[in-house]
Amino acid sequence: MHVLKLTWDPIKSIDLGFFELHFYSVMWIVAFILGFQVTKRIWKNEGESAESLDSLFIYSVLGIMLGARLGHVIFYQSELITDDFFSIFLPFKFKGGIQFTGFQGLASHGAAIGMIISMYLYNKKILKKTILWILDRVVVPVALGAVFVRIGNFINSEIVGKKTESAFGVVFKQNSESFARHPAQLYEAFCYIFVFLILLYFYWKTKKSEQQGFLFGLFLVLLWTVRFFVEFIKEAQVDGRDDYVWFMNTGQVLSVPLILIGLYFMFIYKPKTALH
Repeated sequence: MHVLKLTWDPIKSIDLGFFELHFYSVMWIVAFILGFQVTKRIWKNEGESAESLDSLFIYSVLGIMLGARLGHVIFYQSELITDDFFSIFLPFKFKGGIQFTGFQGLASHGAAIGMIISMYLYNKKILKKTILWILDRVVVPVALGAVFVRIGNFINSEIVGKKTESAFGVVFKQNSESFARHPAQLYEAFCYIFVFLILLYFYWKTKKSEQQGFLFGLFLVLLWTVRFFVEFIKEAQVDGRDDYVWFMNTGQVLSVPLILIGLYFMFIYKPKTALH
């Protein structure tokens, strides 16, 4: 019985004449704008300056976007390094003629690594507190941003789920398919709303933000646990990567160490007083 079965065939962009605006890109912009507003409230609560907030935004955007792109290339499409190197960093495909593609192929594992590296650099040059102090606070807006990135994936009919007969199945017409799949992107987006709300609660309503590393660890455990389980109903993004190690695909293999790191920071880690 397919009561809620949906046929999904939206336009992916609007042609503005001088530029083609992709809705996926809009979702990233919305993610950064809303994330900035959440961070602004946190920074104000912590008594930090507006100047350090502006710098944080720049570091975050560069770190997350570069990390997400390089993560995709390294983990999922390493052939680009030799086949079409400049397409890694530019929104164009050069192999077989120049073609505008927009920024496609972004991996959340790479974004997480890029964020940590950029926050380390930001702390060293600007804030001069501890890397974990920053990470404990920026994971709150990052969790919110993840919601919109997955909605962008749904708009693009990418990162789709496996075939299903369930009432929640979606037919992705843009992929030239007539059968229903799990809308895995929406499952993730829905779960990430709760990850954001849980982190928001722990920051504002408890004293856990004073336990250095706890919120960062909680973020890693919640987000990557969601990712791990949703992967079971996702199609492999790259052929041959669905059975990578034992029963786990690439996304799950990469999620396990991040979950373990999160548990370490939540329950084992003891900060050193002079750690910078």
